[in-house]
Amino acid sequence: MSTYPPLDETPLAAPQPQDSAPASSRPDSRIDVSGALLALLRDTTTAPRPDPQLEALTLAVAADLPVLLWGEPGIGKTAALTQLAGTLDLPLTTVIASVHEPSDFSGLPVIGDDPSSNGVPMAPPDWAVRLVRVGRGLLFLDELSTAPPAVQAALLRLVLERRVGALRLPPGVRIVAAANPRSSAADGWELSPPLANRFVHLQWTHDADVVVRGLGGVWPRATLPMLDAERLPEAVAFARRAVCGLLGVRPALVHRLPSGEAGRGGAWPSPRSWDMALRLTAFATAAGASRDVLSMLVRGTVGDGPGLEFLAHVDRMDLPDPEDLLADPGSAELPVRGDLRQAALDAVVAAVRSRPGKDRWDAAWALLARAAETGAPDLLVVPATTLATLRRDDWEVPQSIEGLTGAVAVSRRADRAKVRAIDATRAGR
Repeated sequence: MSTYPPLDETPLAAPQPQDSAPASSRPDSRIDVSGALLALLRDTTTAPRPDPQLEALTLAVAADLPVLLWGEPGIGKTAALTQLAGTLDLPLTTVIASVHEPSDFSGLPVIGDDPSSNGVPMAPPDWAVRLVRVGRGLLFLDELSTAPPAVQAALLRLVLERRVGALRLPPGVRIVAAANPRSSAADGWELSPPLANRFVHLQWTHDADVVVRGLGGVWPRATLPMLDAERLPEAVAFARRAVCGLLGVRPALVHRLPSGEAGRGGAWPSPRSWDMALRLTAFATAAGASRDVLSMLVRGTVGDGPGLEFLAHVDRMDLPDPEDLLADPGSAELPVRGDLRQAALDAVVAAVRSRPGKDRWDAAWALLARAAETGAPDLLVVPATTLATLRRDDWEVPQSIEGLTGAVAVSRRADRAKVRAIDATRAGR
């Protein structure tokens, strides 16, 4: 006989949970608390703050030119574009170029009923269709330097002609790309020269103050430039005069393909890039942008060397006419900046040399005397010395030269003392 108690044949009931309410509705849900903390961390704002590189970016976007931001990983390129799209109220479409095939940009062939008569249309990708449907947006091509050459070739029509397959992007779409230098890019490639020459290249760097303020909750605000409607014709005329004036005297700068592979993957001068530089100069002039912003934009289109020559040419355009200075030296207004003042005085001396005369020679000395009263005397040494060599035997020395004697002599003694000090340092004394 069994000594065990009889088994209860009633089936056991399944254990019931203590609280059957969904986790999302419980007030003490840990995931909800962490979500609230993440929301507080994302709660940031923007404030106006001078930022030359952000201003250069917005000017290029306003000018409807493709922009390529170069910067090390983690520098904030993607975050800047996300904030730019939000500020400008433009839908942001991000396309990672390196993970796409060439057909994703040139279009996928779709065979219809009768290809021999209707052809084979190239179907665009879904992101391009969405941009056309909305009619506006910011197309962000990320990781451009990791895209293989075949993908870069497929991007040529997209960047220049705004075409994806058989689809043309609407005018309201702006294109901005980002890339890491080849040394810090994962399996990076140099950009092909045709693709690189289609972009405005901006070097994206971090500002410690901006980062600190941003981590504190306040980032700089990106705004489209305020173009002065009354200055538009003047801005276009100035830009055309500046670009054509430089290329007229420096025709070698019209097209200069760099010899090195790295240089060809950046900004270099060509008729296309000079056209972009002209457009950006007009926009910067109409917006009253600073010289630093104009420098970023022009150097980002035609390269550092031609860009600096262009800026120097623009400075010379702002110089007063030497004939106007000689006509009324007593009330002449000379540039304040030292290098521009030196250039203006040299131009006056060159004008006297080209058309010498006693009255013009005396007027030049009067102008030098005025310059000695309003600026540094060391700027007068070279033009005064050159002007003195232009004197003819029958020309009397003007009284205005007496005020220059002391200043020029002091400057010369200072120069000689500086040379002696340098020689003594080199000799070890």
